[in-house]
Amino acid sequence: MRERISVGGQALIEGVMMRAKNKVSIVVRKNNGEFVFKDKLIKSNEIISKIPILRGMVALVSSMIVGVKALSFSAEYFAEENDDYETSKFDEWIYDKFGDKAENIVVGISMVMALVLAFLLFGLAPTFLSNLFKRFTNERIILSALEGTMKIAIFVTYLAFISRMKDIKRVFQYHGAEHKSIYTYESGKDLTVENARGFGRLHPRCGTNFLTIVLLTSIVIFSFLSWESLFLRVVYKLLLLPLVAGFSYEIIKLAGKSDNVIFKIISYPGMMMQKITTSEPDDAQLEVALEALKRALDNEN
Repeated sequence: MRERISVGGQALIEGVMMRAKNKVSIVVRKNNGEFVFKDKLIKSNEIISKIPILRGMVALVSSMIVGVKALSFSAEYFAEENDDYETSKFDEWIYDKFGDKAENIVVGISMVMALVLAFLLFGLAPTFLSNLFKRFTNERIILSALEGTMKIAIFVTYLAFISRMKDIKRVFQYHGAEHKSIYTYESGKDLTVENARGFGRLHPRCGTNFLTIVLLTSIVIFSFLSWESLFLRVVYKLLLLPLVAGFSYEIIKLAGKSDNVIFKIISYPGMMMQKITTSEPDDAQLEVALEALKRALDNEN
């Protein structure tokens, strides 16, 4: 029996992106039911891929670049087929000014904005609010516990809020379709809608699980930082973020391969979060996810 390679994916606007070892494939369904495809061969650095922690840092940046480009691709078709959708003046100016280089510039700006927003929400805000309690206590453990609780509360509230948005609900259905398709492949069954329908929508290697592990890992690591200076605490957190991401990558990589009870416990919070970020897909959405997976695997086979 041929060994199964590790595959991953991402839900898009009316589509799914799948990534195998050497290929990324995007499939988007237009309003008329027609599929739109985009495939790209990719290369991984064999040396870096063997270095723990560092490979996680590189993989995170790479995944963000691929993911933002895939979202941009699906958004273009969403904009074309929805008359009430208006492209921002800023985007129009970027594409008019930079031409062929515009996509890379937009991707770069999107990544920077996402990282800044994430740090403001989950890094700076909880630290600033927890620091206000220093008038009552200077205990590092208590302040860190408050900070961690606020991080989790903000994360859950954010996910619950966006899950109520109509367009995001559709994306979360495609997210469920992505997971069911990957489970079908990992089981060795034929990649059909009938087979995929019977699998669960929660997967241990999901991005939601990764973000949850990053969040929990950061809470543990940052609890050792001093609260004497708010400025220095924020600076140290920024410097340690790549290490947190790399360490979390190793955890989720092991969790996806192991049935060890310890990794199941570690993955449990992220699996529960997926009950918010995934929804049961319909057969048409499963069809899109399966097609993307087949195309991603085509180069491997």
